[in-house]
Formats: sequence, structure tokens, C-alpha cells
Amino acid sequence: MSEMTMVAVIGAGTMGHGIAYVACAAGYTVRLHDANGVALSQAAARVSAAYDKAIQRGKATAADRDAGLARLSTSDSLRDAVRDADVVIEAIPERLDLKQALFREVEGVVGESALLGSNTSSLSITSIGEKLRHPERVIGMHFFNPVPVMKLVELVRAPATGVAAVDRARAFVASLGKTAIVVGDSPGFATSRLGVVLGLEA
Repeated sequence: MSEMTMVAVIGAGTMGHGIAYVACAAGYTVRLHDANGVALSQAAARVSAAYDKAIQRGKATAADRDAGLARLSTSDSLRDAVRDADVVIEAIPERLDLKQALFREVEGVVGESALLGSNTSSLSITSIGEKLRHPERVIGMHFFNPVPVMKLVELVRAPATGVAAVDRARAFVASLGKTAIVVGDSPGFATSRLGVVLGLEA
């Protein structure tokens, strides 16, 4: 694992709880936040269920599950969730205004070295980070569903994204046991654009 130890995941839905699970399984301390209290109350159970599936497949043990869940906490406060986080990954609804507002609030709380990742599958990383003081630490981290199974993560680099952010994101993704590809910030990134091409060819 890299020097990063604390991961905050914002959004406890399908993608968010999956990201929280793989981070816990990789040994990170994870804080999970969601504005929806019902989703947040169900988050730990959904992560536990992901561990149960891994145990059934022989990919984890009950001891792994217990240790991972001990590293997981939830918070109904965004500020408390991201405080001291080395990596913040948002998996909230695909609305640019929501993501911009989220990262503006997060930027005012986290340390200067914190990596800010967006799980967006379609929105411009440039637009998400353009109103921040430090857009160089914003990068797309596009996980695929189901997160525990899918090995690929698209790292989307905007023109403002710094080399250090790309390097740290690569290291983080590798520590999760996943494969990163770095793509430019263009509509559809790489996988969605290829999907369109394949669909047209079919």
C-alpha cells in the first residue's frame, strides 16, 4: 500500500459502497458519507455483504471481513468524513453543479496533499475542478460496476491535473489490485467512446 492510509468515499450507493469495500479490503481506513440517511444506514451492511460474496468465492476470510469492517466508519457530516483523508472519491449523482459544490466544500477541509477523485463516467473533469483553488489535484477515477469484480479503473486527466496527482492515483489504484489506464478529459473518456464505436459497428 502507498503512503496513503485514509480514504473518504462520498456517496453510499451502488458505486460508493463498492469503492468503500475495495478500499477496506486493501487495508485502508475508510469513512463513508451520504446525504441520504437511509443509504448511509445501509452502507455498512452492503459492504459486509460484499465481503460475504468474496468469502464465498474464496477471495477473503471471515477474519478479513471483521478486520475490514473495523476500519470502516460512516458519517452524516461531510466535513467530518473528509477530515484527514488522503484520498477523497465522490460517487454522487451525475450533476455537475452537485460535484462542483461538493469539491468546493471538501477543498476547504482537507489537507493540501489530499487527492480529489471523481467517479463520474461522463462529466468533464476540467469543469468539475475549474472553480477550485487547486484544480491540479482533481482527477477522474472511473470505477466500473460491480466494483469488487471489475479490474479496470479509468484515470481521467484534465489539462490542469498535476503529474503528482496522476502518479498518486496510479499508486492508489494499483494498491486496490486494479489496473489503471490514463485517458484525456474528452467526452465519454475512453471506454464510453469505444462503446459507441462498437455499437455503431454492430
